[in-house]
Amino acid sequence: MVFSSAIFLFFFLPAVFLLYRFVPSRFGKNLLLALASIVFYAFGQLNYVPLFLGSVLINYLSGLALMRKIRRRRMILALSVILNIGILCVFKYTDFAIRNVNALFSSSIPYTGIELPIGISFFTFQGLSYTIDVYRDRESGTKDFLKLLLYISFFPQLIAGPIVKYHDIADQIDNRTCTPEETSAGLRRFITGLAKKILIANAVGYIADRVFNEHLPGGITDWRLMWLGAICYTLQIYYDFSGYSDMAIGIGHMFGFTFRENFRYPYGAASIKDFWRKWHISLSSWFKEYLYIPLGGNRNGKTRTVLNKMIVFFCTGIWHGANWTFVLWGFGHGLLSSLEDLGVIPAKRLSSSRGGRVIGRLYTMLAVTLLFVIFRADSISQAFRMIALMFSGSASSYGTFLCRSLLTPAACAVLLIAVLFAGNLPIRLKEAVGARESAAWQITVSLFFLAVYILCLMSLARGGFNPFIYFQF
Repeated sequence: MVFSSAIFLFFFLPAVFLLYRFVPSRFGKNLLLALASIVFYAFGQLNYVPLFLGSVLINYLSGLALMRKIRRRRMILALSVILNIGILCVFKYTDFAIRNVNALFSSSIPYTGIELPIGISFFTFQGLSYTIDVYRDRESGTKDFLKLLLYISFFPQLIAGPIVKYHDIADQIDNRTCTPEETSAGLRRFITGLAKKILIANAVGYIADRVFNEHLPGGITDWRLMWLGAICYTLQIYYDFSGYSDMAIGIGHMFGFTFRENFRYPYGAASIKDFWRKWHISLSSWFKEYLYIPLGGNRNGKTRTVLNKMIVFFCTGIWHGANWTFVLWGFGHGLLSSLEDLGVIPAKRLSSSRGGRVIGRLYTMLAVTLLFVIFRADSISQAFRMIALMFSGSASSYGTFLCRSLLTPAACAVLLIAVLFAGNLPIRLKEAVGARESAAWQITVSLFFLAVYILCLMSLARGGFNPFIYFQF
């Protein structure tokens, strides 16, 4: 079940929302949301519900043990981490390991064919953060299994984040209110995310898929077509993932929860370091808090800092998927970020002037786009081939025909909107509009979001199934 599906929009979300309003007690509301979240997960992969609940139970029991004043707390934490990471590795990386062993030793070990549980990377990281936090502070845990179950399973962020830490919402689980204003703000945020996904991400994603899945493997060598595919995928993954985060945050508001922001207009960043302060914030902060800082961070000299950063970005890459393309993507970001730290890439100096900031943004977007080619490609060789074609200058009449066939008037309009709103323009518009409280303005805003919602439903009615990109992670 995805947020942009008819069954979620017309049945699941309205039913859960209405039942939630009628349930009187806080315990009843929490129980309803936990059960609804399990149903939400079961709708996607019923056979993995026991695995998911087992993961929650492991972290609950680990938390109980860590809350007690007993010895060997470090051993309990290590066991919890091994079990969590072990489950993730078995289901996500077993066939990847077999494939590499077969390639390295010319062996023929059969693949397991294990199906990847949806959202396993996200709920595993939430469970890990809980047990590590309880190890650090006994008072941060809970003895109430329902609270932990709701924290890990809450359906808005269960499948594709944002990654939430227990201490950020522990108080909200016990004490929260759902005011009409907050519900209205949540609905508007949800519609914003829905529009990002259905109206923009799906449209530019169609072009990207045609280039990556058909034209690149088919031998087309037109540089314009390759750039079109690369740019469209860069826009697709941003609007797809930030759209999901917007919907998750919006649904959270509808039930009285406040999640931290996961994106802050990353395509307006002036460096790779700045990009990671704005892109997938919940993941980058997780790795910073639970891996980078424990490794030593930047406290042990430049060489160790670079090594720590490369370890973190390696883990960031492999977290995204069992393919060397993800590892290389993470390595590329880690290398550029390290070069910025060392001053080889003068990102700080460029940020001191207006012209320098423009250059910095151009450099960042070029690097991000090329690295997303590696991220999206089926193999490293395919990625390098596409990047080489992007700078080859090769063109043909057939390439011109393909570009024109993809760039229909509607597609051009969507591309223009996607480019304009991917950077810092939304921030400037918010500053220009300001906080307007007049009744006429509020009515205008409400009508605008209603029109956008209707447009999304019309597009959904004539379109096919388009899962979110991060569901595969």
